[in-house]
Amino acid sequence: MTPLARLRLRLTLLYAGVFILILGLLGGGLFLTVRHQMSSQLDVSLKAATAALERAARIREAERANARGAVVDAVDELHVPGRTLYLFDEAGQPIKPGVAPDWIRDAAREAVRAGHADREVETPEDRTLRLHAERFTGTGGAVYVAAVMADRVELEDQYASLIATFAAAALAALLLVAGGGYLLVRKSAAPVERSMEQMRRFMADAAHELRTPITLLRTRTEVALGQDREAARDAATLRAIEQETARLGEIVGDLLTLARADAGERSVAQAAVYLDDVAADAVEAVRTLAEQKRVAVAVGRFEEARVTGDPALVRQLLVIVLDNAVKFTPAGGRVTLDVAAEDGRATVVVADTGIGIPPEQLPRVFERFYRGDPARREAGGAGLGLAIARWIADVHGARIELASPPGGGTRVTIIFPLMA
Repeated sequence: MTPLARLRLRLTLLYAGVFILILGLLGGGLFLTVRHQMSSQLDVSLKAATAALERAARIREAERANARGAVVDAVDELHVPGRTLYLFDEAGQPIKPGVAPDWIRDAAREAVRAGHADREVETPEDRTLRLHAERFTGTGGAVYVAAVMADRVELEDQYASLIATFAAAALAALLLVAGGGYLLVRKSAAPVERSMEQMRRFMADAAHELRTPITLLRTRTEVALGQDREAARDAATLRAIEQETARLGEIVGDLLTLARADAGERSVAQAAVYLDDVAADAVEAVRTLAEQKRVAVAVGRFEEARVTGDPALVRQLLVIVLDNAVKFTPAGGRVTLDVAAEDGRATVVVADTGIGIPPEQLPRVFERFYRGDPARREAGGAGLGLAIARWIADVHGARIELASPPGGGTRVTIIFPLMA
């Protein structure tokens, strides 16, 4: 299993574990709350049944006092589903029904003394019985005790039903969370995977680019050390070493720039920048290379355009684009630069008559170390310039557009927001 696969699995298990913990705490609190409410409802139900028994007992007493013949016993006629009713006299002796368990009679005697009594008893059959008894006075002044008993098994049945329902819902939720968590982790880890793949490719490309000049430097040094000293030959060797060292320094400098950009360590100034002035300076910076390659560099439209940014970085951006245009334009070719300001935008356009870029390569030219076909690789460079250019454009809120018509040449358009 790859490290990223293990990471995805661990994160998914972590999500599921946290969800189970939350679900357990929530379920425990819910069960305690429901249990308390059900118990309270049972108590209310017992008190209501006791009150109904008291009313029936008073009716029974009144009817017996006024009736001349047989009357219907109101207590016998009273039925409360799921409840057992007892009526006691002031001595704690059962009236209705005629027989009562000893623990209920004890509760009745306690109610005579205290006014009420509550008992909960475990039976040998593992049943829990709940009793509520209250003392009351009949219409004729006699003292009675009304006692109502309920079996808590109805509560246990409700608990079992609730637990089963909650467990089923929790299991379904857990499966959904696990599946959704895995998909979420996979989606969240995708940028990390891409970054790691880019980092591996970047390190491999960097090692490849650095290996060539280092190998040349070592080879030339070893050859020079093995030869007799000769001023002209040593001078040529040192010039070659200087060139390779300069190339190596450029690669390391570009790598350092990109590393600082990725880490956010490169501060970006926010000052007024006149693109026309910076563009003129960038043209002068590449003019020597253009003369060596016999490429004409011309300035066309040149309007004043003021933007906000870092003057050094904006200059570096334009130099990179112009340097690429000159580098990939054969002798006798032409590079033009235009600066315009309109519609709240400042636009710099660099067009050349060079070898152009194949359409399938246009989306990749800003990748680090990407140099496309062999013709572009032979022109030199490590393939880091346009990656730096894209970063500079991004931190300035600008965008770079590339176009390469079928007839050859490349047109690079850099669009900045004008300074308010």
